[in-house]
Amino acid sequence: MGHGDELGLGIPVLLEAILRLMPLDTYVTSPAAVMELVESDKSRGLKVPVWDAYNYLLSQAGSQSPLELVERFAFYERAKKSFAVVATGETSLYGNLIVKKGVIPAGELQ
Repeated sequence: MGHGDELGLGIPVLLEAILRLMPLDTYVTSPAAVMELVESDKSRGLKVPVWDAYNYLLSQAGSQSPLELVERFAFYERAKKSFAVVATGETSLYGNLIVKKGVIPAGELQ
């Protein structure tokens, strides 16, 4: 890529690549969080199919924890404090995702 080029990947593709390189935190209840549906979306039964993709990829990476649901404004605050924010081409409603990095065993450092 050159200066100014943009990468428009959806989150599932990016998440799969990240999880190949970065272990998830095993010392927390859930190493991945999504924004909880607002009341109006809950009441109309909005489905979020991309969460199924996230759960599948996280389980393939060894996580058996469900996605943590974080209230909308608390999610925004948590995202502001994240180490890095990656803008993707994801268009799914409620597709934003926060993942927590785990420990890389000393034997795997290079």
